Amino acid sequence: MTSQPLRRRLAFFGSPAWAVPVLEALHRHHEVVLVVTQPDKPAGRGLRLTPCPVAAWAEASGLRVEKPARLRKNPEFLALFQSLGLEVAVTAAYGKILPAELLEVPRFGFLNLHPSDLPKYRGPAPVQWTLINGETETAVCIMQTDVGMDTGPVVARWRTAVEPHETAVELANRLRDKGIELLLDALADLEHLQPTPQPPEGTHAPMLQKDDGKIVWERTALEIYNRHRGVEPWPGSWFEYQGKRVKVTRMSCVEDSANTQMRVPGTVVQMGQGLVVATGEGYIRLLEVQPEGKKPMPAVDWARGARLRPGDRLG
Repeated sequence: MTSQPLRRRLAFFGSPAWAVPVLEALHRHHEVVLVVTQPDKPAGRGLRLTPCPVAAWAEASGLRVEKPARLRKNPEFLALFQSLGLEVAVTAAYGKILPAELLEVPRFGFLNLHPSDLPKYRGPAPVQWTLINGETETAVCIMQTDVGMDTGPVVARWRTAVEPHETAVELANRLRDKGIELLLDALADLEHLQPTPQPPEGTHAPMLQKDDGKIVWERTALEIYNRHRGVEPWPGSWFEYQGKRVKVTRMSCVEDSANTQMRVPGTVVQMGQGLVVATGEGYIRLLEVQPEGKKPMPAVDWARGARLRPGDRLG
């Protein structure tokens, strides 16, 4: 007779939509007695206070939700947390560093699902910088949370190749889904986990800024394309032409170009099956763009409307 898996009494810390499937899996397999998220934020035209996706899902599922503005020096929240008799807590894209007094409360501490090959890409945007930097392999890790930023010992790791055309959304979701499997396995074996300490040195993956999406034509075509994959859906790839921002929603590298003579980066080379633009090395084919205030359109249609011709330069 096979014994039933242990149902752990746990708390979950997470905020964005990406973390909702993690909470769903924990709710199916364990006893989630508390969900902690970022506070509600203004959203929409009316700037109404709106719960983050994790909070919305948890509230709809009847789970207890707390949204503390801060965790440090918050005796009320600490007292609540201590009263729950937690075996473990789980974090996935919560968005704040946890103080030591909180980490010590659950019997088995905190486990964090992190989509990178730690110690590479610690921080809030690991998948995005994995792609921007052209990594061909990555991983998802389950780590024991400490007071640092993704510096705790690793208890499970799954490595995988990065697909050449995978976007940040696609890769993040694939790593998360495998991470859920690793997390459930770790929760089933909390008493026997064998954590592996990380080296102190690592790579930081800072939050993306709007300018991280700006196309720098002096970069190589591959660098521009990899950055495009990493900055989707936000801030997205963009350039300026005649003082207006043009977002690039689809692009590709040109593998073979009949016109191999040296061109100034940013110069339009061809208009046909997309808009072919010279870079610091190689060519980028713009397939679809979105000018300010308009819907996405074929790049060639935009170029014709803007009266672009081969030899013109994009800003």
